[in-house]
Amino acid sequence: MSNLDVLFTPVSLGDVEIANRFVMAPLTRCRAIDHLPNALMAEYYSQRASAGLVITECTMVTEATSAFGNDPGVYSAEQVEGWKQTAAAVHAKGGKIFMQIWHAGRAAHPLLNGGKEAVSASAIAIEDEVHTPEGKKPYTVPRALTKDEIASIVQDFRRAAANAISAGFDGIEVHGANGYLIDQFLRDKANQRTDEYGGPLENRARLLFEVLEAVTAEIGSRRVGLRLSPLNSFNSMADSDPMGWMQYLATELNRFDLAYLHVMRADFFGIQSGDVLTVAREYYNGQLMVNMGYSPEEAAATVAATKADVVAFGTGLLANPDLPERVKAGAELNTPNPDTFYSSGVEGYTDYPFMNA
Repeated sequence: MSNLDVLFTPVSLGDVEIANRFVMAPLTRCRAIDHLPNALMAEYYSQRASAGLVITECTMVTEATSAFGNDPGVYSAEQVEGWKQTAAAVHAKGGKIFMQIWHAGRAAHPLLNGGKEAVSASAIAIEDEVHTPEGKKPYTVPRALTKDEIASIVQDFRRAAANAISAGFDGIEVHGANGYLIDQFLRDKANQRTDEYGGPLENRARLLFEVLEAVTAEIGSRRVGLRLSPLNSFNSMADSDPMGWMQYLATELNRFDLAYLHVMRADFFGIQSGDVLTVAREYYNGQLMVNMGYSPEEAAATVAATKADVVAFGTGLLANPDLPERVKAGAELNTPNPDTFYSSGVEGYTDYPFMNA
């Protein structure tokens, strides 16, 4: 058995058995024109179906909450029909696929959403600029959500989970990471509320737990994953105690019997640091998925040492649709082209060559 062989062993994530330990991480790609999933997206995801599990890009649960312009949604019947192409195409190649469902919160800009104002836990803006139809613009100050609006968004997540299953997906991943709405409630830099959704961590986690209760009641807990980013400062995020935050959430999440917990181990910008994965592994009893900058060799060592169960690869699978086969063969890897990550069309999307091309 070579050092890499452990990556090619099957594993169960809740009710979903996957063939290997390679997971395609959720990656925003901006190919959903008018927020509609399409045949090009189905081709892209099905090209990567040899990964044990494919997770889609973040998908809007609520209309007019776009953060990128051509991000897909799953709130309309037309979108559900569009997504059926992707699920069917991945399944036709023997793959498994989860849809990542998401509310952007304050990362949604009015110029991308017909003038609709952004909302968040608190009226605190992201300290950055965003690409809009009128060029780069500063993020706007969001309006703090009312409790009635929070309840409505929870139901949007429930509906999105049901829609994903009706479109043929094997499960869903709740996006609780990277400075989007759930994360805006979870971490104290963005949440300055004084009601039952703010203050101590058990209050800041209330929205997350309400979403998980809704989606697990709708589709079953063992078809639900969750992504968290305790350290990532992307979108002006931080928490005063990321290690305590990770311990509390890892412990509390045990009661949900999820398919997996997906933890991003680092900060894109290197501002915040800490060994959050050891904490997650110690306190979370279920399957642990890890992500951010793993080589196949490090991924294999991590799984072999039982520090995680599966590893999510982002740009590695973006640029190498046949990444597991390349790793097994010891073949050279394609280099990702960041200039085409968020462009439109085929280039840098479905035209990365396969090993046997």
